[in-house]
Amino acid sequence: MARRLLLICLLTAWGPQLSAQEDAPASSPVAVEDAPADAPIAARLRAILSALDLDDIAVSVEAGVVTLSGSVADPAAIEQVAGIADRLDGVVAVRNELAATDELAQQLDPVLVRFRARFDQVLARLPLLALATAVFAAVVVLGFLLARAPLWNRLAPNAFIAGIYAQAVRVACVIAGVVIALDLLGATALLGTILGAAGIVGLAIGFAVRDTVENFVASIMLSLRQPFRPNDLVEIEGDVGQVIRLTSRATILLSLDGNHVRIPNSVVFKGRIVNYTRNPARRFVFDIGIDPEADLEATRLLAENTLKALPFVLSDPEALVWIENITEAGAVLRITGWINQDETGFPTARGDAIRLVKSAIEAAGVAIPDTTYRIRLEGTGSVPSAAPRSAKPSPPRAQQNALIVHPSEKKALTPIVAAERRDKSDLLSGDAPQE
Repeated sequence: MARRLLLICLLTAWGPQLSAQEDAPASSPVAVEDAPADAPIAARLRAILSALDLDDIAVSVEAGVVTLSGSVADPAAIEQVAGIADRLDGVVAVRNELAATDELAQQLDPVLVRFRARFDQVLARLPLLALATAVFAAVVVLGFLLARAPLWNRLAPNAFIAGIYAQAVRVACVIAGVVIALDLLGATALLGTILGAAGIVGLAIGFAVRDTVENFVASIMLSLRQPFRPNDLVEIEGDVGQVIRLTSRATILLSLDGNHVRIPNSVVFKGRIVNYTRNPARRFVFDIGIDPEADLEATRLLAENTLKALPFVLSDPEALVWIENITEAGAVLRITGWINQDETGFPTARGDAIRLVKSAIEAAGVAIPDTTYRIRLEGTGSVPSAAPRSAKPSPPRAQQNALIVHPSEKKALTPIVAAERRDKSDLLSGDAPQE
């Protein structure tokens, strides 16, 4: 019992001391005699600032606290000096009292120093720069000489494509010269920046001149696969005329009225083109009505024989006539014939065929229905008579049936087209393949 009482007394006496020892920090503080002296820290920092040409900065160290004071010309040097001082061994804190100077001369000093250093670098690399410039000039001159070689005219189907080949050679040689020159100067990283900027600028220009680029590409495609030749009579999106020339932007036609028609190549390339000259044989078609009580087969044969007897109508392909329809006014004959449009004008031949077939049917006693509408006035019970006309002598039957073969309109426009094409550039070539 006595031993237990003695143990309780000892624990009561030593408890506060054990608790205090447990609450104490595990790491012991640094002894004062282990801290570096202030003088070596200040000397080390002044030496660093002197090496950086920052002698105007005052440095003081007290109890490991560094105080920086003074003015500097470059504002970026303020944070730089503070960072250097903070990294020194033994520095507890840094008091930065530096400020940027207001004097213009001191502010210009760092700029002049940088320019002087860069000028010295340029002078040191001047021989290498001269060599790079000479190599660039040699590559560019070689490219221009290659572009003038007659090889491209032999490879290209026309002068326009040859010019594109030559321009591509020039551009490729200029790019190669720039790459070689930058590689000699050790500035190949600059090439990526230049190409990136050129790509952005090219993209912006491409959107701005989209129509022009589209016409240019269409010109290339039309010159490679030519759907027409000079003097061809074509119809493009409703415009009919003879082809004068194909330029890098548009196709120029001479209409049958003698007018110039300029169509953008993008429209020509994507549009509907009818070439009437590719096949000289061309068919004309017209309808004529006859009395339904007449002998339809005999009248059909009469019209067909009359059409075949015309000298400008070709025998192959054969002229055909058939009964197209039966209407209230009578039967309708569909009459077709072929002509050589290089020798005979198409509209005049069709007009003569209509006139002569009509005369032959009427001469056979077959009536051609009159489709004229008449108006009956209410209350009169009669149809008003037309105004009297002065009697004119009708021409003799032989004169009515006279045949006049008119020349083709294409031949009339050919001299005009030849004059327009004289001494002017053209992308159309007789050697290029046709679609």
